[in-house]
Formats: sequence, structure tokens, C-alpha cells
Amino acid sequence: MRSATQTPALDARLIRNIGIMAHVDAGKTTTTERILFYSGATSRMGEVDDGAATTDWMQQEQERGISITAAATTFRWRRDGESFAVNLIDTPGHVDFTMEVERSLRVLDGAIAVFCAVSGVESQSETVWRQADKYKTPRLAFINKCDREGADPDRVLTEMRARLGATPIAIQMPMFSPHAPGVGTARTSSTGPLAHNGFGGVIDLITRRARTWDEGSFGATFSDGPIPHVRIPAASRAREQMLEVLAELDDELMAAWVGGRDLPPELIRAALRRVTLAGRGVPTLVGSAFRNQGIHNLLDAVVDFLPAPSDLGVVRGREPSDPLAAPTLAREPALSAPLAALAFKVQTDAGNNQLTFVRVYAGSLRVGDTVLDATRNNLVEIPRLVRMFANHREEISQIETGMIGAIVGAKLATGDTICDPRSPILLDTIAIPDPVMGIAVTPETQEDHDRLLISLERLAIEDPSFRVRTDAESGQIVISGMGELHLEIVVDRLRREFNVNASVGTPQVAYRETISTRAEGDHKFVRVASSLGGPRGEYGHVQVVVEPISRGGGFVYENRAPASEIPDEFTRAVEAGIGEAVARGVSTSHPLTDLRVQVVGGSFHPVDSNLYAFKVAGAKAFLAAVAKAGPVILEPIMSLEVVTPDEHVGDVLGDLHSRRGKVAGITARTGVQTVACFVPMASMFGYSTDLRSATRGRATYSMELDHYAEVPTQIRESMTSRVRA
Repeated sequence: MRSATQTPALDARLIRNIGIMAHVDAGKTTTTERILFYSGATSRMGEVDDGAATTDWMQQEQERGISITAAATTFRWRRDGESFAVNLIDTPGHVDFTMEVERSLRVLDGAIAVFCAVSGVESQSETVWRQADKYKTPRLAFINKCDREGADPDRVLTEMRARLGATPIAIQMPMFSPHAPGVGTARTSSTGPLAHNGFGGVIDLITRRARTWDEGSFGATFSDGPIPHVRIPAASRAREQMLEVLAELDDELMAAWVGGRDLPPELIRAALRRVTLAGRGVPTLVGSAFRNQGIHNLLDAVVDFLPAPSDLGVVRGREPSDPLAAPTLAREPALSAPLAALAFKVQTDAGNNQLTFVRVYAGSLRVGDTVLDATRNNLVEIPRLVRMFANHREEISQIETGMIGAIVGAKLATGDTICDPRSPILLDTIAIPDPVMGIAVTPETQEDHDRLLISLERLAIEDPSFRVRTDAESGQIVISGMGELHLEIVVDRLRREFNVNASVGTPQVAYRETISTRAEGDHKFVRVASSLGGPRGEYGHVQVVVEPISRGGGFVYENRAPASEIPDEFTRAVEAGIGEAVARGVSTSHPLTDLRVQVVGGSFHPVDSNLYAFKVAGAKAFLAAVAKAGPVILEPIMSLEVVTPDEHVGDVLGDLHSRRGKVAGITARTGVQTVACFVPMASMFGYSTDLRSATRGRATYSMELDHYAEVPTQIRESMTSRVRA
């Protein structure tokens, strides 16, 4: 750990909070490693393949060559004589860890979307892009792996428009070796040690200068100079295309362009910045991170085009006493403003201390402060603060406006707002996805059982998309997550980090129940008082109406009962009883969703009514209504994308058909085809092994939850009969 430092307050104009997001294997972590090296944050470049990547510090990440957790780090980058502080989060690319992307994008101001120049826009590319859209996060695009055979940056731009609905603005033109047959085709290798396809430079369309990477340096050094004469016509056309797209998006540049004025680089950069911050366009660069090509350009683009905290205006929030109201409070992003910060990630260090990652939106967070956790209405002491460098850290005395850091030792949860107790505010929290799969975990000994419960509680605090419950009938401990890989990592951590010996059951699909029609339910809970002087009687009476709502609507609860029928002191008990019944389910013990429950009436007894009676009456009235409302079972339907060589397409399609898959489309590229399909999660267990076998290990796939749909009648009858048995 580095020693504590007292640094002067940073100018918010010189801060960038960015994330790197991409599909699996697009080169996201490799890009991060080069950024850290060339910015001086690290002294050597770690490689994903040898398990030495700085941001992939977990043992499971190093062994598998994938990112599992979002890793935060800080570095400096100089541009035009100014030093910028950049907080960077490298997010996972696998859909099972989408929670890490979700909570990172919630607190970041900008993002770099990395695309493979060969594979283009892939399924998880679309997922993370939609997540960034939700938070209106300005983006740059980096088309990576331009050194690979079959690299086609133009095709990636086309796919960004078609699949993402984005407006990419190519601000660079790649230079391939003169003897390469052309972009998008397999090229003959160049004679030098550079790229396989002769990718060795880019033309900056803003400054009309060429940057070439020196042969023999593996891209580590470069030279800037005039555009080679043979490339001037193509560069001129590409620049005109860039200006045409940009002028359509920016009125100021349009006026200068139409008026025939000279367009200096400063004017173009200013227009690009305005368009990027407004979310209307995406400046797009090209390079090869593995060969160190294009990283300096990318870092310059980060400070040129992505927002500073001061660009985002006031942060808005609610009164903590009314969390469902519209945001009415505002905080200026200034040190002089009252504190407003959001806890977005919780992690436990080797010393069993809780690290809570926070983004400060206004004011500053100092060691020794007492702050308000507005989400839970608790006062929290701030014992220590650190700045993170992946799994290393530096003690600091404060976290200023616009910066990201971590609190050591405070008990906070993901999504909590911390603020000045004298000026409370509640910020928007972080959306947490529901798990789609569960497995039973059985400890081998009582000692393992005790360790297991403690370990699962800690893991659930760290990862809100991971859930733990005890099955009411079997007593088994069931853990749920976003997919097979997610749960596999959890089980591996239980065994390695927490020394828990346990057996693991077969995976279980996270089914849901819903209703198909409107229905009413009524229940009167009555227990007559004993005539022998025992306990007094109990009385609670509740009437409810249930009705279906659109898919994805969740559970909506409304209390419409007059206070003359159900007094206010009993309404919370009714809500609790119905909420527990919703979580337990009806016919198959799966939670209910996509329904609205309205409590419309009831009655009470002035002496015998109590909380327990109304809780039971609420639950039984709800169950009575659901039984008449045509309950149905829903199953998770996954969006699947399989990339397979041409000769194995038939095998892939036949297998998907046997799994109840519905093919949505097939896209052909040179030598491979991409099959898009919707398929039930229940039929996808073991798919990776079967796909490898059918395609001799040459096909790849990615999968994510798309929606819930009604289970076919035959399967539903089988499920309910098993439950009755």
C-alpha cells in the first residue's frame, strides 16, 4: 500500500471518469493495459494470455483469461500542456457479469466502446451499448485488432449504424500496406514484424497528418508527418465524409462549412466535443492494442471529446423521506456544495475490511467525516479513504468533487447515497438484474455450514445480482445468479477463498409465475377468544383485486382501501403478507411477477384486530385471487448468438431446433455465419460442450436474458405434477 497523500484540490475541468466496455475477447483489457503503460501508471504491460494483466487481478481472472469484476484505477495524461486526471474502470465483457457493467456506467461520465475489426458488433456489444444508452453516457469507439486478417473497419462502422442505432464519426483512416488486396479481405502478410495484414499507420482526418508506427519497434514508437501522396485522394474523401456527418449534427460547424470558411482542427474538435456530449455522434478511432498501435490517439480523444464532471451540470436527487417522488433537489458539481456521493461497488480486501467504491458528485468526502447514508437513514463514520489502482491502493485524505475513490471500513451497500446530514439528498440508485439460474449447495460438515452462511452473506453484499435463499420445503441452501459461469465462479471462490467444502447440485432455472386475467380475492381471518380467560381473539379482513400487466412490469402494489375499513396501522402488515406470498409463488413455488395487486377493502375489529391477523388475511386473500386469475408459469428466454464456420451451420441449426430454439436471423461473413436465436434457458445447460463437439471446437457463442415467456402446456403440466408429488 502506498503512503497517505495530501493533494491539492483538482480542477473538475481536468477530470475524466471513463469506462471501457466491449464484447468478450474484443481486446478491452489489452487496451486498458496499454493505456496504463503509456500514461505512466504502470512500468510494464501485462498480457491477458499470461495472466499478468493489471486489472485482471483475481486468481480466477488470471486462470481463465477473462474479466470477472470491474477494476478501477487512476492515471494522468498530458494534453496541450495540461495534466488530466483519468479514473478508468475496466468492465467485464461476459454477460454473466453484467452487474459490473451496470454499476460502473451508473457513475461514469464517458465510455470507450471497443470493437473487434474482424468480428464487428457482437451480441454483448449491443448489451453494453444499451446500458450506456440508459444512462445517456457519451462514448468513443475504438475499432481494435486492425492488424488481423479479415479486419474491416468500414464494415464495423456499418454494423454500428445498423445494430446499435449509433452515428459513428470516423476521425481516422487506417493505412494498410500497399500490397494488401483491400480492406475486409484476407491480406498477404507484410515483410516487417508489424501487423499480419500490413496495418502500420493512421491518417488523422482532423489535422490531415499521418501517423506511422516504426517497423521493428512492435508499434512502440511512431512518427507523424504529411499524408503519403498516394493516399491523399482517399484521405480527402474520408475527411469530406467526416465533415458531412458532423455538419449534419452540429449547426455551428454546418454554418462554417456551408459558408466556405476554413475549418481548422480546433473548430472541428470543438464540434466533435459538442456532438459527443449531446449523445448525437460517436468519434471513432482505429488501432491494434496488442501491437501498441493507436493508444496515444485514443487517450488524446478521451480528454478532447469525453466530458468532465463540470460538463454534466447539476446532479439531481430526491428528498430521502419520499424516495418515489420526482427529483426536486439539485447539487452543483463544486467543492463548496454539500456532499452528494453514490456507493457503486462493495469489495472485501485480504484483511477482511470492506471497501466501498464511491463517486463524489458534489462537495468532498474527508477522513473523519460523519455522513448520512440517505438510503438507510444511518449516520456513517469515514475512518479511511483510498485511491484504487486495481487491487493496490493509496491512502488519501479526501475524495473531491468529480473523483472516484473507496472508503475503508464503513458499512455501506451498492446503490447507497451518502450526503451531508445537514443537507440530505437521495440520488438514483443502481438497477440490479434478476438472476436466471440457481443451484443447491450442500455443506459437508456443520463447520462448513457455518462458514458457508458467512461466506455467502459476504458474496451477496459484494455482488447484488447474486442471491441466496433457503428452500422452505427441503431446507437446502440455493444460490442464484446470471448464468452457469457466474455460479461456477462463486462456487470456486467458496472453495478457494473461504475454505468451504460443499457439494453442488444440478442447475435450476429461475422460473416465474404470473396471471392471465383479472380476479378478486377475499379472506377474513378470525380467531375466537378463549372463554377461559386465555388470549383475546384475532381479526383481520382483506379484499384484493389482481390483474396482469405487461411483460417485464414486475410486481406493482397499490393500497386503495379506505382507512375506515383498514386503519393505517395495519396497512404495512397487509403489504408484508402479500409481498411474502408473491415471493413464495402459488403452484410451483416460483415468485410471481408481471401483476398488479390492489387492496380495495376489508374490515377490522376495534379490540381483536392486530398486525398478525391482517398479514395472514392479506396473504390468503391474495392467494385466493391468484387461484381464480389463471396462473401460468414463465421461463427465461435467452438471446443466443452463435458464430460458426460455414460447414457447421446445419449442425448448429439442427441442435438449436431440438432445444426449442427460434432462429431470428443468419448473417454471413467471409468463412463464418452468425446465427441469432431465441432459446429457453432450460434447454441450454451443457450447450458449450455440445457446441464444441458439433463444430470441432471452432464455433463460439454468447447468451443473455432477453425476456420471460409462458412455458408450453406439456412442460407446465410436467412441472406442476412434480410439485404435487
